[in-house]
Amino acid sequence: MFSGIIEEAATVVKLEREKDNLHLTMKCSFVDELKIDQSISHNGVCLTVVRKDRETYTVTAIKETLEKTNLGLLKPGDKVNLERSVKADGRFDGHIVQGHIDQTAVCTEVKESEGSWYYTFGYEPLKDDYITVEKGSVAVNGVSLTVVNSQSKSFQTAIIPYTWEVTNFHQIKPGTVVNIEFDILGKYIAKIVKQQLKGN
Repeated sequence: MFSGIIEEAATVVKLEREKDNLHLTMKCSFVDELKIDQSISHNGVCLTVVRKDRETYTVTAIKETLEKTNLGLLKPGDKVNLERSVKADGRFDGHIVQGHIDQTAVCTEVKESEGSWYYTFGYEPLKDDYITVEKGSVAVNGVSLTVVNSQSKSFQTAIIPYTWEVTNFHQIKPGTVVNIEFDILGKYIAKIVKQQLKGN
């Protein structure tokens, strides 16, 4: 489980195709702390460390992951948001992020506002419980964010300078595809309500 608080925007060093799989080799500042079989969120996608050396580590994305996320669009040199799993004895600063991407969305607008930025994302909901609510939580490329201007097929979120610098939000522009994980609590509530309505 993750919190959506990004530790670092790592650099893609190498991409290797092997049948339907994609091996992603990354470079980050805490490679020496990683272990084989450890789970790390990459742009919000939970992936397992399968190989490491002194400066880089490698994870593997399968076909289904590549179809549902933006990982297949990555190129060497791109930045990827990293977060290691939450420690049981640590503070929980973001919101519950599972590392299971629901779908992708597309950035439709970036607007600067007094030193911060408003990003607008559009999407076609794949399920009726893939929704946002005003002032609710959503994970965009693994970043825990507060929803602004929630609509049925779009939402905005405000990005402060620190988040813009530490994450890959500084690379997001209109047309950029991002990974979206909707709030798990919201999805449960939406499903419960739907079942109750069916029962009536």
